[in-house]
Amino acid sequence: MNFPQPLDTLSADCKSTLTAAMKPMDFKAGTAIFHAGDKGDGCYIVEKGDVRIELGHSEHVDTDSVLDYARAGQLFGEFVLLDGKPRPASAIAETDVKAYFLSAQAIDDLAKSHPSLALNVVRALGRDASEKLRQAATRLETFLESNAPDPEVDEMVAKAKVAQAEFENWPEEKVDALLLALASAIAEQALPLAEATVKETKLGNVTDKTTKNAHAALGVYQSLAGKTGRGILKSDDKTKIHEVATPAGVVFGLVPVTNPVATAIFKTLIALKARCALILSFHRACLGVGNTTCEIMQKVLKAHGAPENIVQWVKARGSRTKTVKFMSHPDVSLVLATGGAGMVRAAYSSGTPALGVGPGNAPTFIAADANIPMAAYAIVVSKPFDNGLICGGEHNLVVDTSVRAEFVKALEQNGAAVLNDEERKVFLAKAVDPKKGKLIPIVVGQSAQTIANVAGIKRDYPIKLIVVPMPNEAVAQKHAMAGEKLTPILSLFTVNDDQEGFRLSRAILDGEGAGHTAIIHTQSDALAQQFGLLIPASRILVNSPGVQGVSGLTTALCPSFTLGCGTFGGNSTTDNVSFSNLQNVKRLAYFIPPATMPGAA
Repeated sequence: MNFPQPLDTLSADCKSTLTAAMKPMDFKAGTAIFHAGDKGDGCYIVEKGDVRIELGHSEHVDTDSVLDYARAGQLFGEFVLLDGKPRPASAIAETDVKAYFLSAQAIDDLAKSHPSLALNVVRALGRDASEKLRQAATRLETFLESNAPDPEVDEMVAKAKVAQAEFENWPEEKVDALLLALASAIAEQALPLAEATVKETKLGNVTDKTTKNAHAALGVYQSLAGKTGRGILKSDDKTKIHEVATPAGVVFGLVPVTNPVATAIFKTLIALKARCALILSFHRACLGVGNTTCEIMQKVLKAHGAPENIVQWVKARGSRTKTVKFMSHPDVSLVLATGGAGMVRAAYSSGTPALGVGPGNAPTFIAADANIPMAAYAIVVSKPFDNGLICGGEHNLVVDTSVRAEFVKALEQNGAAVLNDEERKVFLAKAVDPKKGKLIPIVVGQSAQTIANVAGIKRDYPIKLIVVPMPNEAVAQKHAMAGEKLTPILSLFTVNDDQEGFRLSRAILDGEGAGHTAIIHTQSDALAQQFGLLIPASRILVNSPGVQGVSGLTTALCPSFTLGCGTFGGNSTTDNVSFSNLQNVKRLAYFIPPATMPGAA
């Protein structure tokens, strides 16, 4: 077997004895070997494959917290043998892994039968742990030295800057032709790219990702075509002010694991429309499909004679340190931060102007006068889309008690499973991590039927959505069911009137999701407008499915895959971000004589 360096100096007989004391184990890619906080009783030696060592955190996706990788011939998990404390980090099989497990009991047994060997093993474990601490200190020092150069970052940004200057003067018609070709190329590959995404990330479903990829390509293109990306936007003869759009410059774009293809083509289209250069950085869990997507786009760019480096991407598995260096580079003009809260916070603190987003957690108020069949249909069409991964979808149902029974029946007629009290208890026990107070990661991006099968929920129809009735106190308690749920699971709260519905909807957003999206189903324009005034959300949909509404399919909102949350959610804009957010708009203002000036007309 592949012995780690501290143990490789053992004699052949000692290696044979040690191997016999260990247990061979196999782990499929994506398997959690152990979690942060687990009580450990041994360590592992990797024989084959890669193991990802990462911090445990409350976010399900899109926050990269990778500490290191253990590969063939390396140890991991030995700290618990030295200090007896819970696991400080999680270990996930990045690929299929073959490993050997060395337990504390095996070391105790060796101490009795082969004391010299046991002593050497313990010393080796200590040396390995010490070396890891030294390496961690070096990485921390590098991370803190934000001014330390990174040749790859410097080279990519320099190339982007040159390409942007060359591309800036392309005429509008030529840019639109390029954008149409890019959008068409991705739309034509929407299905295989969706298949590759689901295979790599294990999130969402192929059918909906195909739709999403096509909409992010052609739908976004249609919102850009014919508009002014650079030059005179408008002129006002009365005020003598001309608005002139110029590009932001070099844009650095983060791409999340939940929507890698859609986000990549969306950011490419809006960046090029504004005459910006773009550098994309994919989440490690979608790097494969990210590379494929960018290679498709690169062929189109080359065929249309675009500057070679106008769109670049980080092709190898990156690190938080490298990402921060891109974001803080003096020649990067703007960061488009789509992803987990950790990376969005890092973008806003990088010193570079950033457009980021916050988590979604849309309260959906079903008023007493709502069209109940339409509301139920809209929710079951929306929330299960791509297995619930869209942050702008419904997350919490707030229902007037006078229509609750009718609404529940309508949900069930559309394929939702509304849980009874006993089902709710069993489901919450299985789906919520009691230590973290969050939904367990395994339910994220999975189908409602798959989750129902695991939880023992049965209906005589295919289950499209799981609805969990909750007491209103769960909102104040910040229960997992009152927070963002990137899965086809919804909470259901009951209120006595409109004002209580407004208050609870606001309280839900105060807990999580402020500034993102809220939804109301009502036939009263006055009630909808009152809801809009009181609720702290950037997108307030009326009688629309959430997913389709925020993306502009069932509303006139701008198609976008970066949805600002305004100051409500700690963002700099409430917009559905588009090319106009990547423009510097200058104002050419002519002299107008004051009315009191002598000789003035």
